[in-house]
Amino acid sequence: MARPRRRFVWEIDWNLLRTFTVIVEQKSLTSAGEKLSLKQPTISNALRRLEAHMGCRLIDRSSSYFKVTPAGERLYQECCSIFQIVSCLPDLVDDATDINADITGTIDLAFASHVECPFLDGFLSDFHTQYPGITFATTVMPSRQVTACVLSQEASLGICLAHEKHADLAYATLYREHFGYFCAPGHPLFGKDDLTLEALRTLDYVTFKTDRVTDALSPVAMLRQNAGFEGRVLGMSSSLEEVKRLIKIGSAFGPLPVHVVADEIAGNLLWQLPPYEDLPAVDVHVVSKPDARRSTAETVFLERLLAAIESVPLSQRTYPQMRPGAQDAA
Repeated sequence: MARPRRRFVWEIDWNLLRTFTVIVEQKSLTSAGEKLSLKQPTISNALRRLEAHMGCRLIDRSSSYFKVTPAGERLYQECCSIFQIVSCLPDLVDDATDINADITGTIDLAFASHVECPFLDGFLSDFHTQYPGITFATTVMPSRQVTACVLSQEASLGICLAHEKHADLAYATLYREHFGYFCAPGHPLFGKDDLTLEALRTLDYVTFKTDRVTDALSPVAMLRQNAGFEGRVLGMSSSLEEVKRLIKIGSAFGPLPVHVVADEIAGNLLWQLPPYEDLPAVDVHVVSKPDARRSTAETVFLERLLAAIESVPLSQRTYPQMRPGAQDAA
């Protein structure tokens, strides 16, 4: 028999919901304990108490098995909504105190590792001038994690690559970037002009973990596949800085956004390899959750950003602005 709702609300320990949310996100009771600085028996007991309150199994688990039940999935989604509401309370109180007060609040932004966009930088500068009371908290992570954070409402919005778009999220193209292949001093092709893709076919390379036909960097993967690259993959990373580090070791070439490494090209620290024209283009998106409960600061920021994107043609948000050509020899 279902427990009366009013009695349930007063009897439930709300900390159990927080613990359950962390268990689901960590996919492990042990990892949840480490995250919350609690011992594993305490976490196990909290889960048992919550399952007793709910009257159903929330997680099927054993020493080698972990799976959230359908009831657990529904409860997790509701927990995310609850915590989003709680996180907005300080802003709601501020707004209620003085309706004419300047807008304040913190906006949590999740970024992919290689986001470099002059259009976005200009927008953020103007936005800060107009709303100096709003602050930002940014986190850098792989694009898939960015999407997950927006879905769970841990982030107000995300900026990332998106090969497959989630049905519960909204996407707006922030900018378009072109990828080229690069090598560094010490590589046998460094400093050589007028090369063709054939020169790269048997050489070792490094790349991003999303450099797959079925993932976010599919245009780069398609170029590699069509060119018939046969070299060994000497390294992979989800971080642009780490891919660049692997290239700079000098033993392999790899893909990087051309505009991001413009200064290193000019400083002869990186050398662009073919193709020199018709480079793979990849879109970077602003990702948001339409039904998320937002603070005033979050609402204003998202509305202003989407309006700014809509007002500027994509051609002016495409990098590099001019089609790259072959380099002059140093």
